Amino acid sequence: MERAEEPVVYQKLLPWEPSLESEEEVEEEETSEVLVLNPWRHQDSSRNKAGGLPGTWARVVAALLLLAVGCSLAVRQLQNQGRSTGSLGSVAPPPGGHSHSPGVYHHGAIISPAATCSHLGRELLVAGGNVVDAGVGAALCLAVVHPHATGLGAMFWGLFHDSSSGNSTALTSGPAQTLAPGLGLPAALPTLHLLHARFGRLPWPRLLVGPTTLAQLGFLVDTPLARALVARGTEGLCPLLCHADGTPLGAGARATNPQLAAVLRRAALAPTSDLAGDALLSLLAGDLGVEVPSAVPRPTLEPAEQLPVPQGILFTTPSPSAGPELLALLEAALRSGAPIPDPCPPFLQTAVSPESSALAAVDSSGSVLLLTSSLNCSFGSAHLSPSTGVLLSNLVAKSTTSAWACPLILRGSLDDTEADVLGLVASGTPDVARVMTHTLLRHLAARPPTQAQHQHQGQQEPTEHPSTCGQGTLLQVAAHTEHAHVSSVPHACCPFQGF
Repeated sequence: MERAEEPVVYQKLLPWEPSLESEEEVEEEETSEVLVLNPWRHQDSSRNKAGGLPGTWARVVAALLLLAVGCSLAVRQLQNQGRSTGSLGSVAPPPGGHSHSPGVYHHGAIISPAATCSHLGRELLVAGGNVVDAGVGAALCLAVVHPHATGLGAMFWGLFHDSSSGNSTALTSGPAQTLAPGLGLPAALPTLHLLHARFGRLPWPRLLVGPTTLAQLGFLVDTPLARALVARGTEGLCPLLCHADGTPLGAGARATNPQLAAVLRRAALAPTSDLAGDALLSLLAGDLGVEVPSAVPRPTLEPAEQLPVPQGILFTTPSPSAGPELLALLEAALRSGAPIPDPCPPFLQTAVSPESSALAAVDSSGSVLLLTSSLNCSFGSAHLSPSTGVLLSNLVAKSTTSAWACPLILRGSLDDTEADVLGLVASGTPDVARVMTHTLLRHLAARPPTQAQHQHQGQQEPTEHPSTCGQGTLLQVAAHTEHAHVSSVPHACCPFQGF
């Protein structure tokens, strides 16, 4: 396969530099740079140099841009009401004049459970960010708009494949630890900060502006959150997710979380992954009347687990995730040569409550980020911290195995820089390893080794019928012939965005 004469290069932005003005002005300036972007022009971080706007006018413009961002996000959510989430991908034809089917893009794409967060991830890609920027920004957005499934109190696992080096790296939050009886120690901020510091491209504060805006100005409750509220009830969740009379917010209602917005603003200024989580931890300890733990587990980045197969090489996350179990199941199945199981395994036929959240980002060169997170059950512990707006998980030290986490990447060949790349990540079922094993076996059966480099893998979707597998969700991303591909099962579960 021949590479295009001019490979895709993301637009590079000037580094974010704090000014010598007051903290309030710094925050306003950060917000003013968010989603009002010109992808063809570098952003100037200076404000009051010769020829620039006077300080007073700059602050006025910043405030107006913040308002515009909030209105834009609100309009976006309103437009998404009434649409099928499976049709939210951008499919406008590129300047070259030809178009693609939904879910196929020239440069990059992202898929997540919330339309607003997929949109924010796309804007980070357009702004010059890479798949790590888009994925981390979308994960922080989901922490705001999907508190039933994820949040700053969640545990994260991730898998990043770097197309330029051919390396796959696993992200872990570290072992679960208890902050107070039945309440898990939050690890999201230091985990995501570490991933971004190592592999991200845009400045860290830029990734937090969209989520901060949503928390401060409000977001519309979507159908998944509304359903979770009805199923769980509002005990412990008021006033964040309740009307004045204590009834749960319904789909389309507006929710705000100013305490969470304040936490995100402080996290935006953190220079290291440790400091990103320390401020939140101190506030939570104050709420609970406990001491901050002297030894806190730290997130890690380490080489991914590997398994060679005839069609290429598989990567996944290490123990205590379900990654090793996944590889063992796959290896045993491939050695036995047994027939592929029924289209929908029995364990998927019983509806289960959402226990995790997943997203995926891919670019046309083959870089892939898969992220999955969990509060252990819907709304976690249902303990809402009053000073932070954070819901804590009930993942504790006894939760030794993260059975919900085993993101998987298949690369056609380590030696071929143009080899196809496939990424799979599942959520919403407690037995993810069996879901992934079943899906990948069907994919490999459709691509014999002799045809592995010739099939259009990006358009091969998992074969389960969208209506047969309960509430389990599977996200698939792929890079093939310099295009990015995204899809999901069920088809209508997760909105995607790309460009």
